[in-house]
Amino acid sequence: MVEKSTSTLRRIIHIDMDAFYASVEQLDNPSLRGLPVVVAWKGSRSVVCAASYEARSFGVRSAMPALRAERLCPDAVFVPPNFTRYKEVSAHVRDIFHRYTEIIEPLSLDEAYLDVTSPQGEASATQIGERIRADIFSELGLTASAGISYNKYLAKIASDWRKPNGLFVIPPSRALEFLAELPVGRLPGVGRINEEKLARVGVESVEDLRQLEADLLQKHFGKWGLRLFDLARGIDNSPVKPERLTSQISSEDTFPHDLAIKDLGPQIRRIASTAWAAYEREASMSNNFLARTVTLKLKTSDFRIVTRSRTYSSPITSVEDLISTAGALLNRIDLPEEQLYRLVGVGLSGISRDSPVQDGLFLD
Repeated sequence: MVEKSTSTLRRIIHIDMDAFYASVEQLDNPSLRGLPVVVAWKGSRSVVCAASYEARSFGVRSAMPALRAERLCPDAVFVPPNFTRYKEVSAHVRDIFHRYTEIIEPLSLDEAYLDVTSPQGEASATQIGERIRADIFSELGLTASAGISYNKYLAKIASDWRKPNGLFVIPPSRALEFLAELPVGRLPGVGRINEEKLARVGVESVEDLRQLEADLLQKHFGKWGLRLFDLARGIDNSPVKPERLTSQISSEDTFPHDLAIKDLGPQIRRIASTAWAAYEREASMSNNFLARTVTLKLKTSDFRIVTRSRTYSSPITSVEDLISTAGALLNRIDLPEEQLYRLVGVGLSGISRDSPVQDGLFLD
């Protein structure tokens, strides 16, 4: 049984469309059905926006460089993304959600949290999840997976459990048992680096994590350690937030080996391309979604954080602009030439939803 009874009061559904962009392309062009479809522009700077399950069987994944996807799956059919069309289909899916609840937190065009705690007649959360999936399939010809639980992070884990085209429920009575055998990397916020840190203190599964006291986790991981303590016990009282305004979009990566500043150019291009793909996905959901600030983040080999930013009076309009600005910011790093770096990040911020300004002068 979950330790905080307040968590059990909610009924949360996480809906995740299956290979959404690729599935829409296959829906609109039946000749693509059954083929390994990769939604991406071809080219050295392009990244994969989505891949059909046929392409995923070759190891192709979202945010992967398009050149690597080509190497993994030489027979892949590359289709340029059509965000106008994806936004149109996503709006229809959202309309379906609104038939069942007004408490909806979109995460992207293809996934959202729904709070169905308030009674929907006699329907259970499971029945609502099945009805939503049935409506999506009958009206759009697309499949979606649903996860249902008493909090958001468990619902999200559940939606991935029987993908594609599945539904899975994690009730409060089974949560601790379900979590126990999961790799700790399945918990939100536990990326590759934190997974390695946890492994150094003997933690590989959620059950291992549950054996550690809160004080020890806080000592090793600070405030985040206390959140880990709760997550291992199925505790998360984060509400579903109907309004979710994005203030910044970024991508970063920690290198297997520390690099000199002269070697960071290709890494910046790769990471900026990933950030731009995320930015385009977000922009496709909002009219006049505009970013005017570019930030370059570096972490040195001795864990110092260095950032440089530049703000324009007009918005960034292309991945080439983003890469160029990030490269210019790199030239403003004034640390010794022998300094090594372990992480690079590129971010877009200064987000507004206004009409773009026409001139291109710097504000800083």
